[in-house]
Amino acid sequence: MNANDSQKFLSGSVVAVIVPVGVPTPYDYQVGEVPVQIGSIVRVPLGSRSVWGVVWSAGSADLEASRVKVIAEVSDAPPLCPVARSFIDWVSAYTLSAPGLVMKMAIPVREALDEQKGVSVVKRAPPHPSWRLTVGRQRVIEAIERVPPMGVTDLARESGVGPAVVRQMIAANMLVLEQTSHPAKFRPPDLDRPGPVLSEDQTRAAAALCQAVTSEFSVTLLDGVTGSGKTEVYFEAVARAAKDQGQVLVLLPEIALSAQWLERFLRRFGVPPAVWHSDLTPALRRDTWRCIASGEARVVVGARSALFLPFPNLRLIVVDEEHDGAFKQEDGVCYNARDMAVVRAKLGEIPVVLASATPSLETLVNVSAGKYAA
Repeated sequence: MNANDSQKFLSGSVVAVIVPVGVPTPYDYQVGEVPVQIGSIVRVPLGSRSVWGVVWSAGSADLEASRVKVIAEVSDAPPLCPVARSFIDWVSAYTLSAPGLVMKMAIPVREALDEQKGVSVVKRAPPHPSWRLTVGRQRVIEAIERVPPMGVTDLARESGVGPAVVRQMIAANMLVLEQTSHPAKFRPPDLDRPGPVLSEDQTRAAAALCQAVTSEFSVTLLDGVTGSGKTEVYFEAVARAAKDQGQVLVLLPEIALSAQWLERFLRRFGVPPAVWHSDLTPALRRDTWRCIASGEARVVVGARSALFLPFPNLRLIVVDEEHDGAFKQEDGVCYNARDMAVVRAKLGEIPVVLASATPSLETLVNVSAGKYAA
């Protein structure tokens, strides 16, 4: 981390802010009452409107603070980490795109930047011998054990009972309501849960991927015919990388984000992953973005746009079906997510796995040249 990343800019300082418009350079703003740092997400006036941007650096030294507009609000969302900002700069330069348009892909959900309001969640009280557990109440208890803390209505839905059952349990002191500013949305995967028995070849491949996870940057091609167990093999590397609060990103063509893949993940790790694609509801996009930015979402599976999300502790990227043309974006900022995944991994000094039954010509050439392992 650059020493300037933790520097606090106090009230009256001038900072450069990247805004989500097609201009080549940041705009200067004056820091208000709330201090900021490089990477802070801030709302600033821009013409007749206000937009969310990111503090990119100190502002122009020759500008008087009184001559520039003041930052209107500082989001309580985590600041963008150094690697995320370096990635935005790199993609901007490589694709000849305005930095603000690339930055917009990292924070695409405006609602996620608003201050998070406190909510009430239901938790289990210590068991007592006098409890009368009906079938419905037992379902509620079982649901609390398997889902993140949630409100009365959501817990009732997960339990298959009416909200009245949950409220009666609260009144009977079987459950308690607690205030939280950020209820957990994603339970951590069970990384010690045993997977299927692998063949000898699969075991060797999984060991190589797990070894790569403990090293620095590398690119490995996982090549195998359809049905050969590539997913189960790279799941071993996912489990290794997600330890110690690490995060993992699995990129899939949007059409491949199927119930079958998600069911396979659930069977292997006991919980569903965080999912990112275009069909998420606005509320789920908001919550998922927040959980990724905070590090709570440990394993994320998503379409190509997920690559730009602000992971603070990314340890591994897997590009499944790496040959698929759906990884190319041809409008707005044009890029190939497979190639940009390699760049993101290089900047973060982490491994990337490219999996395919029919590897792309570009990947095969890189393997032949010794740039990628296989």
